[in-house]
Amino acid sequence: MTAHPRQGRRPDPLAPILRDLPLRAGGFIVTLYGDVVAPRGGEVWIGNIIEACAAVGISETLVRTAVSRLVAAGQLVSRRIGRRGFYRLAPAAEAEFAAAARAIYGPEDPCGWRFVVLPEAEAEALMPELERSGHARLRAHLAFGPARAALPAGVLAFAARPAGALPLLAGFAAGAYDLGHHARAYDAFRARFAPLQAGAPRLTGAPALTARLALVHAYRQVLLRDPRLPPEALPADWSGHAARRLFARLYLALSPAADSHVAAQFEAAAGPLAATTAITSARLAALEGDAGSRESAPDQGLAAEDLHE
Repeated sequence: MTAHPRQGRRPDPLAPILRDLPLRAGGFIVTLYGDVVAPRGGEVWIGNIIEACAAVGISETLVRTAVSRLVAAGQLVSRRIGRRGFYRLAPAAEAEFAAAARAIYGPEDPCGWRFVVLPEAEAEALMPELERSGHARLRAHLAFGPARAALPAGVLAFAARPAGALPLLAGFAAGAYDLGHHARAYDAFRARFAPLQAGAPRLTGAPALTARLALVHAYRQVLLRDPRLPPEALPADWSGHAARRLFARLYLALSPAADSHVAAQFEAAAGPLAATTAITSARLAALEGDAGSRESAPDQGLAAEDLHE
């Protein structure tokens, strides 16, 4: 009997996580810098950017256009050595990247609460900035949220702390924030990446790095849109907790092979990028704590009844 030509072919473990994953060149390059380049000096050869993006289906033309826009926006600085172009994080972008890295890899500094009063004439212009930083609009010129991000100039802030029954705080937060929207985003992240747990330790070289970049990119998009409320304001079964455990476990499983590939293939003007640095080691140590107990059962994905309607 003649074998079917597809028989015996191993399924591509990356196909399910990359299928329909929202990817734009600029955003994915930001992920590449944040995960790989920033903790290793901040500079990389354009060829490495092109190759990493090609692995997720982003063309060289789109990469070069996106890199040019990042330079124009003041996030990257270019330099040429011979015929080769290298791109470094601009000093103005380093603080932004560091803040995002603290949220993604942790541990994030604990924070309290605050009420913010906006000037009535500027409230409509300033409120969206506050909402992007995790605040909820209570009135046209009054917001409430975690005291984490810097505030716009010209606003009045009052530090706040819960006094009384903490369940009331959770109820207040549930009414002020659309937590269901964020929970569904975390559920979708888990549904996409949970099946990768079985194959992640076996991935090597470029596929391991591609999987890790896709993981970080998808998690970053969900996490940085989440107001990231203090734990006492969240439901006990908050989907973000399970998503965090899954992210940590997969990141730890993929990193040995991914980091080896970075050291073998990625270059800055001064030479190859390091496999590990003090920053990458600190990230892994922080994620070890978030991965949960080794005895706890891994997240095998979500059944239909587990998803929020």
